[in-house]
Amino acid sequence: MGENNTFDQHPPSNRAGLRAAVVPVLALGVVLAGCLVAWNGQVKSSFGWFAYAPLSNDFFSGSGMAFVTQGTQIGLAIAVAGLLVLAFWAGFRLGRRPRRRL
Repeated sequence: MGENNTFDQHPPSNRAGLRAAVVPVLALGVVLAGCLVAWNGQVKSSFGWFAYAPLSNDFFSGSGMAFVTQGTQIGLAIAVAGLLVLAFWAGFRLGRRPRRRL
């Protein structure tokens, strides 16, 4: 109380500042890791097929074919999770900002 602090005001602790800095750094790391997984998950492959059966009245489709590979999908999901953590952190920090007294 000798540092001209009122009863409601406490100096910020170093732990809170460290915790506030760790979350966005970890979230950025998750976003970068997701981007790397998505980039390395791309498999160069050529594919193509067609089927011609005019009299059988069957519908031919390529089941399980995706233009985005599973590795890319996983990487993008990881990156989106990191972006969601960053958005939550930014909203939390803006909501906790101390208000100025006039």
